[in-house]
Amino acid sequence: MGQVPQPRRVHSRDGELAAAVARAQDGDETAFAIAYRIVQPRLLGYLRGLVGEDAEDVASDAWLEIARDLGRFTGDGAGFRGWTATIARHRALDHLRRLRTRPRSGATEQEVLNLPDPHTTHDQALESLSTARALGLIRELPQDQAEAVLLRVVVGLDGPAAARVLSKRPGAVRTAAHRGLKRLAHRLSIAGDAAGEAVADEASRMRGESE
Repeated sequence: MGQVPQPRRVHSRDGELAAAVARAQDGDETAFAIAYRIVQPRLLGYLRGLVGEDAEDVASDAWLEIARDLGRFTGDGAGFRGWTATIARHRALDHLRRLRTRPRSGATEQEVLNLPDPHTTHDQALESLSTARALGLIRELPQDQAEAVLLRVVVGLDGPAAARVLSKRPGAVRTAAHRGLKRLAHRLSIAGDAAGEAVADEASRMRGESE
């Protein structure tokens, strides 16, 4: 076994998110709005990867449940992101069961999530995978790989948090995410997309987490 890897990234706004959630639990509506603005872009990207053009409707349902059950949440900013992703996933699965269809993509090429500026390899991969075209490619992956990539890269959860959302072992989620990113990097490279290299680097970094 090698050295325990450092966290893939420290979310610079997790402290702000934790503080906002705590105030929101005390009834501060402005603080809840802050938490929403921090979490929503990535959460919406995850849902777009699951339900396509219905993502905003499903997100609205999820936020209603989040607001209703906010008092039950305990944890930090990262924990809140994982908790909201779990709720959003349940609402997405309910939606798909109602439609009796597989996850589908309906976003247009012009839709791009409002994500952080790309300064690191991870952020470059994140930006690349946030476009509607890339989300469409993610949706073509096997379902376990697609969800792992969405949770790890788009939502930004670490391995254990993503595993809790999916009720799987962290190692299985890491492997699925790595394989999914490798497939995506290959497809992007074939298409002549420069983003393929950033995604390949992210896949390599993710593989190192389990070593």
